[in-house]
Parts: sequence; C-alpha cells; structure tokens
Amino acid sequence: MVKLPKPELADTEVTTGLAARNLTVLGAGAWGTALAISAARHNPQVMLWARDAAQVADMRSSRCNTRYLPDAGFPEALQLSHDLNEAVAHARANGGLIIIGTPMAALGHMLQSLPDDVATLWLCKGFEKGTGRLGHEIAQALRPHARSGILSGPSFANEVALGQPTALVAASTDQALAEQAVAAFHSDSLRVYTSTDPVGVEVGGAVKNVLAIATGIVDGMNLGLNARAALITRGLAEMTRLGVALGARPDTFMGLSGLGDLVLTATGNLSRNRTVGLQLATGKKLDQILLDLGHVAEGVYSAATVWQRAQTLGVAMPITEAVVAVLDGRLTPAEAVGALMRREAKAEG
Repeated sequence: MVKLPKPELADTEVTTGLAARNLTVLGAGAWGTALAISAARHNPQVMLWARDAAQVADMRSSRCNTRYLPDAGFPEALQLSHDLNEAVAHARANGGLIIIGTPMAALGHMLQSLPDDVATLWLCKGFEKGTGRLGHEIAQALRPHARSGILSGPSFANEVALGQPTALVAASTDQALAEQAVAAFHSDSLRVYTSTDPVGVEVGGAVKNVLAIATGIVDGMNLGLNARAALITRGLAEMTRLGVALGARPDTFMGLSGLGDLVLTATGNLSRNRTVGLQLATGKKLDQILLDLGHVAEGVYSAATVWQRAQTLGVAMPITEAVVAVLDGRLTPAEAVGALMRREAKAEG
C-alpha cells in the first residue's frame, strides 16, 4: 500500500488535548467574524471586538454581521465588544489568545496596543506599505518579547462562517503557540495544521494576492486555460524564489499557505484580487474598481512593495513586475501579457 504524504508538507499535524481558553478576535471584518463564529461553535469563551460601537450594537441586535456576513448567524455563546481594554482583558483572563483580523495597514498599530504577555496571531496577508516588512518583522520590531505568529491558508470567509470544510495553517517559531491555535480553532469543519516557518507562510499569503490579480487579467482577456495554468505555475516559482531569499523553507510553498492559497485566490470567483484583475482586463479604471468593490484587495496595495523587496534581494519576479506596471497605468493588460510572452527562453527551475 502506498503511504500518502500529509497535506501540509514538512509541518506537523497536531491532535491536542489542550483545554479551551479565552479567545479574542480583534476586527469584525468578514474574515475575523468568520473565525469568531467558527471558534464559538465549540468554545463558549470567544469575544469579537469591533472599533465601531454602532456596528457592535447592530451585531448584538441582529446576531450576525449584516455588513460583511449577513447569512451567517452568530452562535449564542459569541460575545461582542467595542471596548479594546475589555477585549484584551478577556484574552488575558486565563492565558488565552488574541487574533488580529485587521488589514495589514493597521497591524502595527494593533500590535502596539497590546501588552507583551498575551499571545497573538494575525490574519492579514501582505507586506507593509512603505517599510516592506512582513507581519513577523513588524512584530519583532514592536513586541520582540511577545509570543506571536500567523494563521493563514486557502479560505473564503463566508465558507468558514457557514461551516464548510476548510484547512488552515498556524505558523510560529513558538510551537506551543501554534498548538494553542489548533486548540482554539480545530473542529469538524475547520482543520488546522502547524508550521514552524512563519516567513514562508507570510510570503505565500502576500504574493498570492498579486498573482491572483494577474490570473484575473488572463481570465478576463479570455486567454484560455493553458495560459491560466502556466501563470499559476510560474507564479508559484516566483513566490518560492522570494520566500527562500527571505529565509523560508522551499517546501512550505507546496503547502496550504503557498500552492493552496494561490489556487484558491487565483481561481475562486469570491476572490477580491481576482475580481480586480478581471475588471482591469475590461479596461475599467483601478479607482473605480476599488470603489465598486467596497472591500480591501490586499494585492493592489502590496504589489509594489513585493516588487521592491524582490529587487532589493536580486530576485526575478516578472509576473509581479507586470502586475505593478498595469496597476500603475504604465502598461495595458494586453501589453503586459505581450511583454511576458516575449521574454527570453530559459530552463525551468
């Protein structure tokens, strides 16, 4: 009998007997809300925090997030608050966990608001605009003595909120923290693996958004399934090159946070970044696309930073470069595709 490898290569599948601890999710956007709903189905000690008091009042009365996930009702046990001190105290009460569910632009501010003695994972994916830092680099600069990591993987918020099967990876150099994330979220519908390679997990989560824009452009131009497959494959090569240059393990990119998240975001019609690419291909202006979208498409904001970081490291990322040129208005989608196809032939690998 052939023994099949585990889905998340080089990482550890954890079956834990850790007792449920208090969990606070900071940020009531779609993804933060979805994870709070999922966790509260089996843990009565979950609190969801939102900055907007009016949003919290609405969620209390409707028992759902009418703004982002109107079809997913809240479990009875899910607690709500707009008081940050209360939300942090909830997590600290029994050595619990804080999940930051804000966009990347707000990660540094949120980390600075937290005490060092509470373990923290973030959900945002991307490089910080201006500094080019990944989440773990921001955390190292602002909270060097705090336990921290990232929760990532191929996941659309509404599917998680509705209890559809999903697999994620919790990554931290602190193995006990990753196992604590498993205890907080692992369930019949949400499977959580651990990784000790937060760099690789973060690079995968950041670059896949840029590549999803590129795939959306290819599909929007009706260039065919061959073109889509080639772009995703060569995009994965770009992602891996950058990750390895930053100190990640190559095999991480064959797992959930690399190939898995790339395939989902590049091909799933619920993907905001893919939607941006599809609409760029029709000639629609980026400002109008983002206005109509109404949600953050991280790839738009991180593409230039990914490219700058790659240039600094001497890493070739031609697809990313082409996406940046389209977003900046220097190339049309057709011109960008033509430039990629005219590149000099080379060996794969």
